[in-house]
Amino acid sequence: MVSTAKIGGVTVEGRSIVFASGKGGTGKTTVVANLGVALAQFGKEVIVIDADITMANLSLILGMEDIPVTLHDVLAREADLRDAIYEGPAGVKVIPGGLSLEKIKKAKPERLRELIREISQMGDFILIDAPAGLEITSVTALLIGKELIVVTNPEISAITDSLKTKLVAEKLGTLPLGAVLNRVTNEKTELTKEEIEAILEVPVLAIIPEDPEVKRASAYGVPLVVKNPTSPAAIAIKQLAAKLAGIRWQPPEPESPIKRVFRALFGGKRR
Repeated sequence: MVSTAKIGGVTVEGRSIVFASGKGGTGKTTVVANLGVALAQFGKEVIVIDADITMANLSLILGMEDIPVTLHDVLAREADLRDAIYEGPAGVKVIPGGLSLEKIKKAKPERLRELIREISQMGDFILIDAPAGLEITSVTALLIGKELIVVTNPEISAITDSLKTKLVAEKLGTLPLGAVLNRVTNEKTELTKEEIEAILEVPVLAIIPEDPEVKRASAYGVPLVVKNPTSPAAIAIKQLAAKLAGIRWQPPEPESPIKRVFRALFGGKRR
């Protein structure tokens, strides 16, 4: 487990950042999972929480299926918090959600507010994967994060819904850090970075391109930044991680076609 950090005898809380989207399908959970691993690769103590009570799937992206104790058990007061913390790729700590309907019924989302202070003392970064939309579970997730990053796509409907999410977060006292544009194809129909910043009134922190390697990594149950760290999406996520961590990072040189084929044939197999 991650130990509590102390400076001058005072407990120091990590940065709790909630990742939200106004609508489903933006790729938010994939971004959060890979960002958590990337920060861990940079030597940060990171805890990623799957706060999507009804549609939890963070553990699937990280290749951590069949987890015995989950956040749902903790929220139902049937397990201790520390029993629901697992070590994932690169040492990232993960608090996964339950996948069964029975666990969903028992979970009490309001307990998240009780748990977040304890969780925030366990790492440098606490990344909260919030449910899409503005239902009660989504608003609860917005409440427990001190900072907000909106994950959206460069289309008007997604940006409009993201604006609503950002405004609600502000009213709840959560500080909007900026937006992540995901699955960008640079088609003429997409809104530009400048247009999105004007609408949301927050900076665009990262532009993650549409990348077929994302689906391939998901199929293997391996985070993209581990399976193919030189892919365009992985590089964009690593750049975002470096920005949040306040460190300098240079992208690696692209792999040669021969090395890429060799790794595809012999590496990254599902555990």
